[in-house]
Amino acid sequence: MSSTLKLINSVMNFFHDTLILIARNLGLHFNDKQLHFFVIGLLGIVLFLLVNKLFKYLVRHSLTAISFIYTFTVLVMLVFAIEIGQKVSGRGKMEFQDIVEGLWGFLVAFAIYLGLLIMARWLKGLFRRGS
Repeated sequence: MSSTLKLINSVMNFFHDTLILIARNLGLHFNDKQLHFFVIGLLGIVLFLLVNKLFKYLVRHSLTAISFIYTFTVLVMLVFAIEIGQKVSGRGKMEFQDIVEGLWGFLVAFAIYLGLLIMARWLKGLFRRGS
């Protein structure tokens, strides 16, 4: 887990340093806070527009898909927070595999849920035809 976080940190530092260099070469002397304001603001609005388009498409077909994406996203943040909290507090071992296993548990539980939902709909359709 530690090596994964170090890799992510290295990539982020590369982009951070590159953006500062580009801004300075353009004659823009942003401090770190201003750079975060503009980059995260721009990244956020681009991500919002993409997600909004995807969700508009999905809502025509399945609210369950949107609920799944939202839940999975929250769980990703939660399991990362738990592992980082363990590292910071020293109350556990921070391991990437714990994140994978936790998310796998949700995927299995969701597959069971979908299986039961499909079976219930099938049975409901079966009883409707029989009446």
